[in-house]
Amino acid sequence: MAEVELSGVTKTYPGDIRAVDNISLTILDREFIVLVGPSGCGKSTTLRMIAGLEDITAGTIRIGDRVVNGVAPKDRDIAMVFQNYALYPHMTVYKNMAFGLLLRCRYGAFNNPLAFVLSHGRWKKARAERREIDRRVHEAAGILGIEDLLHRRPKALSGGQRQRVAVGRAIVRQPKAFLFDEPLSNLDAKLRIGMRAELKRLHRQVQTTTVYVTHDQEEAMTLGDRVVVMKDGNIHQTGTPYDVYERPANRFVAGFVGTPPMNFFEGRLVRDGDVLLFDEGDHRLAVSPVHHERLAAFVGQPITLGVRPEALSPGGVGVAPANAALNVQVSVVEPLGDRADIYCGTHRHPHIVSRVDGRIRVAEGQPAQLYVDLERAHFFEPGENGRNISSPAAP
Repeated sequence: MAEVELSGVTKTYPGDIRAVDNISLTILDREFIVLVGPSGCGKSTTLRMIAGLEDITAGTIRIGDRVVNGVAPKDRDIAMVFQNYALYPHMTVYKNMAFGLLLRCRYGAFNNPLAFVLSHGRWKKARAERREIDRRVHEAAGILGIEDLLHRRPKALSGGQRQRVAVGRAIVRQPKAFLFDEPLSNLDAKLRIGMRAELKRLHRQVQTTTVYVTHDQEEAMTLGDRVVVMKDGNIHQTGTPYDVYERPANRFVAGFVGTPPMNFFEGRLVRDGDVLLFDEGDHRLAVSPVHHERLAAFVGQPITLGVRPEALSPGGVGVAPANAALNVQVSVVEPLGDRADIYCGTHRHPHIVSRVDGRIRVAEGQPAQLYVDLERAHFFEPGENGRNISSPAAP
């Protein structure tokens, strides 16, 4: 187990394509950190540079107390779990899990077959090594619940079982760090949910520094002690899942994290006496007093209002305050059991989603009124990556 530190790490491909752009990140000892972002954001490239599978263009990578820039992957003392499992089809589960350790035997026949045969001392030490390998394999199999599968070959396993074998192969190494490259993306939805819980339980049990890459923000939020949100080779925000969700640093993070994604309304701030109003074009919404101090300097300027779907709820006339309500036209209602997603829109903003209690009945194709919880709203500077100017975490 060890701390992993990236300092000013850059990766540039031919044609001046900058996949990772001068990122710095410290992954604490025993921490489970998740790199998440859209395709092409640089998360897998970052993981591969930590593993040594990609050379870095600039910067420093440190694992423990050692700089590993020029160290071969096999000598970095890390274990990687790949998206496609990468199991040997002709080997049993036991041999797949033990193979990496067998290659590293100091006294086994792999290194010097003749000396192994002639030297009784080497034979005794080789037996001790094999016993240790056997102990590690069975211990890992017990943790993962695959003890009954050790005699099978990969073709006789389900996708979830193969994934457990791939994880077990990493566990037996007892490395300084685990690296996971989208390991659940080949599984069906139900199995992914189960494996997420298994991985979280596993990390608590083995307590090894873990770097996990995924494009699935829900997976990132449920697994990580901290989440690193990336885009275009840059880190846009690092924080706990709660912080990233409740206090997004900018509009990109706010829109990427959350299902369904945050609703955005383009408009401007205006003042009416002591009240700040957000002018959406067809509606004026009263800004909560909790945001007044930070937003006062932006009166009269273009600004973006961000509202989570769960902060929009249906209200009738006389129920929702007039200065906190949107008159919308409902297009689609998606029942999801305990909740429902209402797709609707205003004249200026035709794509709005509200997530409500499943017992609330809203008719499709009919007008409705949505109450906006403005205390939970966010305000951003204009642009795709506009800064969150309403968050207490904003500089």
